[in-house]
Amino acid sequence: MREVVYTRAAPEPIGPYSQAVKAGNLLFVSGQIPVDPKTGDVVKGGIREQTRQVLENIKAVLEAAGYGLSDVAMAFVFLADLSLFGQFNEVYAEYFREKPPARVTVQAAGLPRGVLVEIAVIAVKQ
Repeated sequence: MREVVYTRAAPEPIGPYSQAVKAGNLLFVSGQIPVDPKTGDVVKGGIREQTRQVLENIKAVLEAAGYGLSDVAMAFVFLADLSLFGQFNEVYAEYFREKPPARVTVQAAGLPRGVLVEIAVIAVKQ
């Protein structure tokens, strides 16, 4: 069984994809960028502010599906510049304090709308 998840508490998709798809006990959350869902604008500031907005967007999608950050098993992180890794990690650690998920972090050129960070996650319910 496959179910599309949608919430107005996260940004509208900017292409032909769903915010998330639930399949069995797995939730696949599409890449989120630092867009304020209320305004549709990229948040002002640097990597810290952008990371915080991305994680708030992910949190909103997870909650809409009945999941939480503690259910995230895998995160895929795309940074525009790996020199921002330390600052990114500081904010990321605020959201995943205990038993953080597995993670891949890569530098990616040309992220949507010129943002500094994009994150996609996979969550699982026991």
